[in-house]
Amino acid sequence: MQFGIFTVGDVTTDPTNGRTPTEHERIKAMVAIALKAEEVGLDVFATGEHHNPPFVPSSPTTTLGHIAARTERIVLSTSTTLITTNDPVKIAEDYAMLQHLADGRVDLMMGRGNTGPVYPWFGQDIRQGIPLAIENYALLHKLWREDVVDWQGRFRTPLQGFTSTPRPLDGVPPFVWHGSIRSPEIAEQAAYYGDGFFANHIFWPKEHFQKLINLYRERYAHYGHGTPEQAIVGLGGQVFMRKNSQDAVREFRPYFDNAPVYGHGPSLEEFTKETPLTVGSPQEVIDKTLTFRETFGDYQRQLILVDHAGLPLKTVLEQLDLLGEEVVPVLRKEFAAGRPADVPDAPTHASLVAARDTETVTADLPA
Repeated sequence: MQFGIFTVGDVTTDPTNGRTPTEHERIKAMVAIALKAEEVGLDVFATGEHHNPPFVPSSPTTTLGHIAARTERIVLSTSTTLITTNDPVKIAEDYAMLQHLADGRVDLMMGRGNTGPVYPWFGQDIRQGIPLAIENYALLHKLWREDVVDWQGRFRTPLQGFTSTPRPLDGVPPFVWHGSIRSPEIAEQAAYYGDGFFANHIFWPKEHFQKLINLYRERYAHYGHGTPEQAIVGLGGQVFMRKNSQDAVREFRPYFDNAPVYGHGPSLEEFTKETPLTVGSPQEVIDKTLTFRETFGDYQRQLILVDHAGLPLKTVLEQLDLLGEEVVPVLRKEFAAGRPADVPDAPTHASLVAARDTETVTADLPA
């Protein structure tokens, strides 16, 4: 089981003092958060991709490449790579380059994004979002697995005898998660390729995501990748902690009430009841996170949002200390208990290389 954090990279005014960080401060803060995540023993740091204010992470590979040079162990991922508005050729090259620089500590999450104006900025039509996601990923999948590619589709110029460079590290592409909050077509896509499915269920009730994950598991088995229980599932979460739960609620309430996404909507109490948001003590975070397995089955990756809505960097780093010292060690132990032996871990570069080599040896054995 992998535990990590993801950031959306928002530049938001702190409602308690009226101060808005500069873009430079926010970018540097994201790096500091990633370094702290490795320091406290987390497994994954993931960044979103946005091309509109108030967000700053418009170039995930630049950010992750810088972090890769300053870390040794943590897996570097995205919490959305825009498969609809990025050229698949550029994704293939950029993330293969990052894979080499990070010695394989890279995977990525494909998504369509939730900002409509981005599509025309990059020459695309939002009404073609699903077809773009399906076609572009089909090309990306091919580019990483075939040295010479001929391609013709609806949304880009044809390719003839094209080789993307560099080739994936050790001949093994980065593992791909497909992220979705509403589209069964994306769950189907993830299942078809045997990739991971990430349900970022931080805003909607669990019943909605239960349907998507169950569909993905069923179709994963249908395509012959394993049993439904062996499908690769990731979940989102959101926490704010203090030693005393009353202190956590009191401190976080102004940030919640004014957050760009859900501020001035449901109350903090209503939102924590209906979504994974947990505001309280470390034990309350542990207790609620453990219920996710009851709803979604055994899963492989848990990412948590801790750095949004104007929270100051000092506070975010304190959250990471609590995660690393008090929460994640208990979750690791509890999730491992009773986990069936045939449920796989989250894929890593090393495990993917080993699986490839095993398949090669098996194929070479005499019948």
